[in-house]
Amino acid sequence: MNILQSIRSFIRTADAGSLAAAARTLGISPAAVGQNIARLEAHLGVRLLNRTTRQLALTERGAVYLAQVRHIERDLQRAQAAVTDLDATPEGRLRIASSAAFGRHVLAPLMPALQARYPRLAIELLLADRSVDHAHEDVDVSIRIEPQLEEGLVARPIAQVPFVVCAAPSYLARAGIPLTPEALREHRCLLFRYPLDGRYLRWGFVRDGMRFDAEVTPALASDDIDALAAMAVAGGGITRLAAFVAAPYLARGELQALFEPGDAQSAQASPEPMRLFLCVSDRRDLTPKVRALMQHIIDGLPPAWRVDVG
Repeated sequence: MNILQSIRSFIRTADAGSLAAAARTLGISPAAVGQNIARLEAHLGVRLLNRTTRQLALTERGAVYLAQVRHIERDLQRAQAAVTDLDATPEGRLRIASSAAFGRHVLAPLMPALQARYPRLAIELLLADRSVDHAHEDVDVSIRIEPQLEEGLVARPIAQVPFVVCAAPSYLARAGIPLTPEALREHRCLLFRYPLDGRYLRWGFVRDGMRFDAEVTPALASDDIDALAAMAVAGGGITRLAAFVAAPYLARGELQALFEPGDAQSAQASPEPMRLFLCVSDRRDLTPKVRALMQHIIDGLPPAWRVDVG
């Protein structure tokens, strides 16, 4: 019996919830997956999965066994990478998790060129405004903002993206222009709400080297940045957008930036930038394909946003 293949079949089936789905990821038939699991159960002398005509479910012992063996496949991949020339051509599947806005506006346009440069890469983007579990969701790398960093992840800073506090000219003509962040409390503000825990994303500012949060009350809120931009363009109030979201609206005059650096009216307060990090589960996961992705992202950013990762 090929014990490693049997364990791999069990892990993929437990994660996917069906033999057919596991078979697709392994490139073998569902019957072969079932046979591998049956051999593993016979080898262990325990039942790992309860099978019905509609679904598969882990037994109690199956759940215990899964927790103990889940790392094996990833460790094998790391071991292979450790003995591979670091200058090897990036290849294989590269599954990237990112916030929806950064993935949509920045990552997606960069990916075709990366794949064209390394045609043996199979790239997949997972866009979600939540903290993705690398192991359980089979993610190679995630791009996260600072509030999403978690203990245990290896995080490399890659960018500092300016935030733009802005509103439609029609709203500012009607409600007036706030001259300081403190004045935002008197305005209609459009806030981003984290979908996972319902928290509002704070609006950080820096004045004379000191960081502080502006006091804002949501008139409108959304868990989608592009929806907030649309609300602001329609005159709904003041919002805060990453520069890569705000740029086309500013260029067309649909939104007007507030608290611009060097603006005397802003009382020398400027929006705190958004810090972005490339994250992996372990230093050994900084494989050639992940390093190629990191450098490609940095090279594709405006020079003022880049962070030297060494």
